[in-house]
Amino acid sequence: MARSPWAREYVRRPKDYIWGTEPSSFAREVSALLPPGARVLDLGCGEGRDSVFFASRGFEVTGVDVSLAGLRKAERLARERSLEVRWLHGNMAHLPFDGAFDLVYSCGAIHYVPRRERARLFPRLKALTLPGAYHAHIVFTDRLVYREKGEVIDYFVPGELARTFANWLILRLDDEMIACAQDGTPHRHSVEVLVAKAASAEYSQGNEAPLWE
Repeated sequence: MARSPWAREYVRRPKDYIWGTEPSSFAREVSALLPPGARVLDLGCGEGRDSVFFASRGFEVTGVDVSLAGLRKAERLARERSLEVRWLHGNMAHLPFDGAFDLVYSCGAIHYVPRRERARLFPRLKALTLPGAYHAHIVFTDRLVYREKGEVIDYFVPGELARTFANWLILRLDDEMIACAQDGTPHRHSVEVLVAKAASAEYSQGNEAPLWE
């Protein structure tokens, strides 16, 4: 069974923001795609830095995490910045969500969902996505495995994300290496980065093109 160590770390360090309070570059990048007032679902939001950033852009945000300690920190960050975010505590693979969303987003989280459950989760999330709206995900892959703080990951395999979104317009699909040292030892993780757009009337007529060349 997949297991994330970060819930334990959030409990151990209740006053520290392990990932910082500024948004990821991925969140900044994806936010530029969204219309004013967009509805965003942030899966595995952790301490809330990206959820709070999306809210600062005027979006209606739902942040989901399995760690109550992480969500307490996320709620504190939103409160300090006078922002409203809806926080949901639970396993993303089993929680009911109220759609529809303009963006379903995850940054380093869905690989903790076992592959068998992912096969059911992705179709459900896609069904909650508006026509012409987006999914954006960063997941760990098995190209380079480094086990951090005893974590157990059901790594994505080559082509898994692309197959999942084969009937969508894939705007970005990159294999990358990211640097990390959260366990005190500098190391790298192999990741896949995907941004995809749900089919819309315009796309079905062939009038849309990828935003990343």
